[in-house]
Amino acid sequence: MVIKHIGQRVGVLMDVQNLYHSAKNLYNARVNFKEILKTSIDERSLIRVFAYVISTKTGEEKPFFEALTRLGIETRVKELQEFYGGAKKADWDVGLVIDAIRIAPSVDTLVIVSGDGDFISLVEYLKNQGKRVEVVAFGKSASSKLREIADEFVDLGATPRKYLLKK
Repeated sequence: MVIKHIGQRVGVLMDVQNLYHSAKNLYNARVNFKEILKTSIDERSLIRVFAYVISTKTGEEKPFFEALTRLGIETRVKELQEFYGGAKKADWDVGLVIDAIRIAPSVDTLVIVSGDGDFISLVEYLKNQGKRVEVVAFGKSASSKLREIADEFVDLGATPRKYLLKK
C-alpha cells in the first residue's frame, strides 16, 4: 500500500503525444485527461500541471487545447516541424525535462504522465534530489525500466473504461 499524504505538493507533467498514440494504437480510443489528472493529483495539493502538445498548420487541435485549459492544465505548445521529403517531427522530451527540474524545488512529488523510456534519467535524477516520482501510463506501451524505477506506476490500461473515451 502506497501512502499519499494530503499535504503533498504535486507537479504533473503530461506527455500528450505519448498518451494519444498509446490510446489510439492499443484501444482505438481517445484519452480522458480529466480522469488522468484526478488520479495523478489523488486529493493532494496540485502546484502546477503542464500538458505538452503539438500544433499543426490546420489548427484543428485548438478546441482540444482549450478543453485542457478549462481543466486547469497549462499547455506547452510546439509547432509540428515538417521537413523536405515529408518527414515530420514533434518532440517535447527536453521541454518536459527542463520543466520537471525547474519545478522540482516547489513540489514533493512529480507525476510523469508518459511511458516513454527517454525519461528514465529524469526519474533517477529527481529521486536523487529526494523527490517522489510517479509514472502514469498505459502499461502495454510503457518502458519496463521506467515502470520499475518509479516510486509508483499507475497502469491506465488496468481500468481502460475510466481513462478512455470512445472515438
